[in-house]
Formats: sequence, C-alpha cells, structure tokens
Amino acid sequence: MANVSVQHVSKTYSAEKQIRAVQDLSLEVNDHELVVLVGPSGCGKTTILRMIAGLEHVSSGDISIGGKRVNDMPPKDRDIAMIFQSHALYPHMSVFDNLAFGLRFRKFPKTEIKKRVTEAAAILGIESHLDRRPGVLSGGERQRVAVGRAIVQQPKVFLFDEPLSSLDARMRAQLRAEIIKLHHSLQATMIYVTHDHVEAMTMGDRLVVMKDGVIQQTGAPLDLYRHPDNLFVAGFLGTPPMNFIRGTLRASGDKVLFKEAGEGVIELALPAEARPHAGREVILGVRPEDIKLQRRFPSLVEIVEQMGAETHVHLQTGAHTLVCRTPTPVGTEEAGHRMSFDIDPTNTLLFDPVSSQQMTFTAHVRC
Repeated sequence: MANVSVQHVSKTYSAEKQIRAVQDLSLEVNDHELVVLVGPSGCGKTTILRMIAGLEHVSSGDISIGGKRVNDMPPKDRDIAMIFQSHALYPHMSVFDNLAFGLRFRKFPKTEIKKRVTEAAAILGIESHLDRRPGVLSGGERQRVAVGRAIVQQPKVFLFDEPLSSLDARMRAQLRAEIIKLHHSLQATMIYVTHDHVEAMTMGDRLVVMKDGVIQQTGAPLDLYRHPDNLFVAGFLGTPPMNFIRGTLRASGDKVLFKEAGEGVIELALPAEARPHAGREVILGVRPEDIKLQRRFPSLVEIVEQMGAETHVHLQTGAHTLVCRTPTPVGTEEAGHRMSFDIDPTNTLLFDPVSSQQMTFTAHVRC
C-alpha cells in the first residue's frame, strides 16, 4: 500500500469563466488509512478523486502516490483501483470472468488469476456466484463483484466514488459494514467519497468535509461532530442536524445570558467563559439530543416523527423551530399542543453570525 499526497491542487474548468471545482486543496492520506471525503453535490470531492485516479487533469498543484509524483502518469500506471456508483460489469461474462478480466488483460498466469479471484470471492462472500452472470444478481451482489474486481488487482490505493448511493437503505448499511471489514482485513489505503454523512461518520478513520471546492475541516468523525469549526460543518454532520438559534449575549453577574432573538422564549445562562462575547449577536448551536423535554421553556409542538427507538419532536419557540431527539415515546397526537423543553448550557456551541466560525467558548465539555 502507499500514502497519497495532494499539495495545493486546483481544478479549473473553462479558462475564460474560471469555474473552479477545487481551490488550492492540500491533503495527506496516510498508508493504511481510510479517509472519507464528504460534502454536498458539487463540492469537488469526486473531482479530487478523479484527479488522484488520473481521470481528470490537474490545473495546478501536485499529486503523489507512494512518494512518486503522478500528475502526468496515465491511470493504468498509478497502481490504483476505482469503484464507481455504477458497477459496470460485463453482462455476457460470468462473475469469475468479470473478476479475472483485468488480470487476463495484464497477462497474469492462470494459476495466479484463479488464486486471486478465489480469495476475493471468499472475502466478499460471493464464492457461490462465480458461475453466474450479473443479470441474475441483486444490486448489492453486483456491487460486491465490482469491489472484488478491485481487490484482485491488489492496488496501492482503493478509490471509492459513492459506490452505495444506488442501493436501498438496508443494503447500503450491509455493504458499508463489509467495506469497513475489508479495510481492516486488507490494511489498505482507501479514499471514499460520499454525500451521505451517516456513511462518512461510520466509515472513516478521518473525515474531510468539503464545500465549494474548499476543505472546511479535517479530523476524526467524533471530533468534527463535537467540535465543528463552522456553521457548515456543524449543520452538515448529524441527523437531525444541529439546531441554530439566533440571539444576543449579555453579562449578568458571574454569568452570561443568551437571549433568543425576536419573540423567542429561550433565555439561557452560559458559563462565565462566554463573558468575552457579551454584548454580541451570536448563533447558539444545540444538538437535538441535548434538548430535553422538561419544564422550562414553553413551545408549540409542530410535528412528531416516531423513529422507533427514538422520537424527533419539532418545537416552535416563537422565533425558531427546534428539533429534539429523545428516547421518550411521544405520540403524534401531541402535534398542535404545548410542550416545555430545556437545554444543557454546557453542551452548546457559539458561532459568529458574520464569519460563521465557532467562537472560543472553553466551557463546553462533550462526553
């Protein structure tokens, strides 16, 4: 396996209009690491993957694989394997022949081909499908074959471009777990692209959150969830997303009071560490699981979503609609009725409404 280094890489389409898909991006992927590039459609994550693979030209900057600069190297010489959303199998060939195709093209001995195909099929649990054609397989089984086709190449780097997005939720969860196990067993270097934050949070050793061709934040999944650098990262990671409440801070004795804007009912005492921000307009960030259905702030229940093990309750404060995620069963008949809630001030974040960056507030300790 090998590390991947992306240094100050940009990708510009249309020299006249200067449409930048990626802007001065730098990223280091360590040997054996699984890094997930995540962000909304059009943020540049697939463009980065395609430039690493050699399917897109680099406008500026350098890409290295295993310490060797590959900007001008054709894809076939980069020793990478790419798995796409579309499995692109040959319908007239058996599973065995689909897996073996690349090795035969490279003139591997028959014994080596059989050995690699058999090993890959065993890893993915498709040994019984080797004589079948893709047309009789399920979508999940076809995607396993596509992954197996990459495994038999024994590449330095695996590149995954949203490989699960066309599958149903149950199959996505199953194959997600299999790719994680595959990473552990192969100890492979993998770069995985997705717009699904659930996939990103559950799969990556490290996340790279992107927006408009720029990296917003990089780090371990839980670090980004608990300590997002800005409003975009805070709102992108998590289901339901973080609640954002506009208001102002004012000093009150040894405390700092947050007062919700407009007709909002929230007035929350924050620890003294927030004092440097007193007198400012801010955005208070609160995760849905940190809103408790307790007697304090009155609200109107707009919607109740029963999710099985938990319930999502949408609460109207007069200025904002907040989502509470609670294990407490709440009936759908509560919609339209009054309900009170509370917020743990130690589990809040402050953001600057102008820059969108998180404001220093050393009191939060999320466990």
